[in-house]
Amino acid sequence: MSDLDPIHASASELGQAFRSRSLSPVDAVDALLGRVAELEPKLRAFTEVFEADARLAAEGADRAIRSGHAVGPLHGVPVVLKDLIDLEGRVTMGGSAAHRARRAERTATIARRLIAQGMIVLGKTHTVEFAYGGWGTNQHLGTPWNPWDFETPRTPGGSSSGTGVAVAARMAPWGIGTDTGGSVRLPAAFCGLTGLKVTVGRVSTWGIVPLSTTLDTPGPLARTVEDTALLYEALSGPDPLDPTTRGIQPEAPWATFKRGVRGLRLGRMPAAERAGVASDMLEAYDAALDLLAGQGAEIVDVALPFRFSDCMALSQITNAEAYFVNGALAEDPAAPLGDAVRARILAGAAVSAQDYLGTLQRRATMKLQYAAALDGIDALLTPTTECAAVALSEVDEAHLPSRFTRFGNMLDLCALSLPDGYTASGLPLSLQIVCRGYDEAMALRIGQAYQGATDWHRRRPPIG
Repeated sequence: MSDLDPIHASASELGQAFRSRSLSPVDAVDALLGRVAELEPKLRAFTEVFEADARLAAEGADRAIRSGHAVGPLHGVPVVLKDLIDLEGRVTMGGSAAHRARRAERTATIARRLIAQGMIVLGKTHTVEFAYGGWGTNQHLGTPWNPWDFETPRTPGGSSSGTGVAVAARMAPWGIGTDTGGSVRLPAAFCGLTGLKVTVGRVSTWGIVPLSTTLDTPGPLARTVEDTALLYEALSGPDPLDPTTRGIQPEAPWATFKRGVRGLRLGRMPAAERAGVASDMLEAYDAALDLLAGQGAEIVDVALPFRFSDCMALSQITNAEAYFVNGALAEDPAAPLGDAVRARILAGAAVSAQDYLGTLQRRATMKLQYAAALDGIDALLTPTTECAAVALSEVDEAHLPSRFTRFGNMLDLCALSLPDGYTASGLPLSLQIVCRGYDEAMALRIGQAYQGATDWHRRRPPIG
């Protein structure tokens, strides 16, 4: 028997324990479902828990592993999916009460890949309506409770709010979110997790409810960089059903994963970008750069041709594409849409074809400018957010927390978010590692070097 606690174990630890037969997938699923039953009434992370099916799948995985028929190292490991990801026969609401009865007629490519590797889907998790918001709020279906403060409801980060809460609260070892302007990295930041925003084309979006077809990217949320890399590898690769993945070969991040940062050139964000950032966030950021410098990285001051906030103007792409997908619903005053999300969708009605195409052209120019400014630099490091999770009563829906995340989507970069400290009251702080498009391995390498020298990611929310 194993002394490993399946509730607090990482996904990689669970996989190893299953392979050595020191722990059964049945026991792990039982423990996690018990955790869900205990905490879900308070945290509200799930839209649906697949209890019966998960138990059956765990029994099947246990038999396969014991008989020598495991399909891979992740066989039997549980996972949760954001409620944008289709599973045939299951409801996919996309966070909207208007779609309570929408049953999927297909299974998303990424869900098929996870299931084919023997992973067990515990359930679907809450999202901001149509993934269109960074705080994690949902006016009609409810907002998940950030587990780092059990007294005051705080933003969990969005739009992958339920996945962030489920993984942080140890109701699942890892899960899938999507990121169009920061929606993997923001819940990672506010919930003390590691989250990877991949480059468009790395991971198929087929079978995922769209927000912006130009910018949408699915990605992993986990508690360690190692687990993030494992799940990224499991998700990625070409998909004939998604043309954005055509010609993009799957990446195995392990060749460079443990090489450390000695000799790398890492960019420090411009001093002007420090304005408006909480002092504890900046202290954690500066300490992270000092630590990486101590490991042999060269920290380089970077002069960017624009401010991060300038990329917010490129939201016309998201607005126009969101209106194309959900404009008819937003125009219906009887439809149960949240006020903030409805306003964001309706903003797309004012984007003309000229505006839209002009914004795409401006984006292309900014991508070239950014590449020139970062020439010879391996990554740009920033805080992930301006501050730690705020109380829901203080949320301003007109001011989204994506100042440091959205530019990564708009410029088609990849980025890793991971904890780099805590506030005096115990709320997570977060570092963002931004790399060139299709250089996820570099972001993971830097993140692993940082987590190998720190223990911020090992802290647990104060909920037992």
